[in-house]
Amino acid sequence: MFGLTSGSGSDDKLLSYGFFLAAHTNTYRLKYSDAFFDPANTTTSDLASIYTEFSPGFSLGFVGMLRFHDQVHLLFTPKVGFYEYRTEVNFYSDVPTNLPGTGNTNNEAVNAPTVIVNEATMVELPILFKYRSTRFNNTRMYFIGGASYQFRTKSQEEANLDELVTTGKDFSIEMGMGFEIYFRYFKFAPEIRFSHGLNNLYQAENTIPEIRDAISSIKNKSITIYLNFQ
Repeated sequence: MFGLTSGSGSDDKLLSYGFFLAAHTNTYRLKYSDAFFDPANTTTSDLASIYTEFSPGFSLGFVGMLRFHDQVHLLFTPKVGFYEYRTEVNFYSDVPTNLPGTGNTNNEAVNAPTVIVNEATMVELPILFKYRSTRFNNTRMYFIGGASYQFRTKSQEEANLDELVTTGKDFSIEMGMGFEIYFRYFKFAPEIRFSHGLNNLYQAENTIPEIRDAISSIKNKSITIYLNFQ
C-alpha cells in the first residue's frame, strides 16, 4: 500500500540488496579512418558510407548497497545484458538509386544498404556512487555515477567470424538519475542511465576487406531504463 505510513525499509541498513530489470538502446560510436577520405586509396573507393544504428535490448541483475550516509551510497550492480549492434554499409554502384544521407557529394549511384548485425551477451560489473535528496513524503530523487567493467561471453575466436569484428572487453563511464518511491514493503526506483565506452574495440585485422580500412575506432554507447526493486 502506498501512503505516508511507508517505512524507510533498507535505508537504515549498512548493507542491503535488491534486483532490477532493464531495457536499453545501444549503438557503436564509429570513427572513419584517414584512408576513407583519401581519393587515391583504392581499398575504400567503392565504399560510400558506414552508419551505426540504435538497437533495443534488455538486461537483468542485482543491486548491492553499502550505506555511508543517509544520502550517500556505494552500489555494486552486476548484470547480464543482451545486445545487438547494427551497422549500415553503402557501396557505390553503376545503377542509380536515391539514398539521401550517404555522404555522396559527387552524385555517384550507390547500392541498397547492407546491414551488418553483431550480437553479444555481456557480463557487466558497475561500481557506482549514489547521492540522494532528503526524503519528501514517500519519494526521493537521486543522481548516480561511476564506472563499469564488462566482458563478452562469446569467445574471441567466435567473434572473429563476424563481418565487423570487435574485442570483447571494455571499460565505460556511467551516469544517470532516478526516483525512489516508497511502498509499505519495498522501494521502487525507475532510473535512466547513460553509458559511454572508453576502449577502442575495433579489430581491423579480422574485419571483412570491403570495410576494413575505412574505420579507425569503434566505441560503445547505450541509454538504459532501469526498474529497481529494493
